[in-house]
Amino acid sequence: MVTEPQRSPLSGKRPSPRSAVALGAAALAGSAVLGLLGGLIWELVAPRATLQEIGAGTAELVNAETRAFITADVWFCGIAVVAGLLTGMLGYRFAVAARTGVARALVVSCLILGGLAASLVMLWLGEQIGQSGYEQHLASSPNGTLFPATLALGARSALAFWPLFTAIVLLVAEWGTRATQEPAGQAVPPGPGLTP
Repeated sequence: MVTEPQRSPLSGKRPSPRSAVALGAAALAGSAVLGLLGGLIWELVAPRATLQEIGAGTAELVNAETRAFITADVWFCGIAVVAGLLTGMLGYRFAVAARTGVARALVVSCLILGGLAASLVMLWLGEQIGQSGYEQHLASSPNGTLFPATLALGARSALAFWPLFTAIVLLVAEWGTRATQEPAGQAVPPGPGLTP
């Protein structure tokens, strides 16, 4: 008796272009929200260089050899890498895996573009949070006052980490899925003297 292979519940449904666009927009928006969270984390954990007021509206670094700028960049990169991995894994699991064709390509593109948008949002928020306090110190503090500098990303290439790691996860997941769906090779007949 021959039985039909069971179909998954999603295989019978063909997603409409409108639902694919809505899912892509949701991926972009979700990535931007994660960018806000990343910016808050970066602002909380990244070290800041210490400045000293030397005149009205003028400050200089207390330690010219500080590693705070490099460490802040490293924190940005680390947060972006982790967020990119999460975006790729969650995006593939909940948005990409159930789609086919153009809808699948659209969602993948939106996830990668969303990673870039999230990096920009993370940078903007991290740099803006301490800006008002910095400007207030700079404008009204007496000479000799010590205060922290604002965050700034020195290595702008770090903005590529989030979308890059999202794309890597999506590619690996797609490759792994295709490898498991490949049909098994033809059975090789046993050689002389061997029994099956």
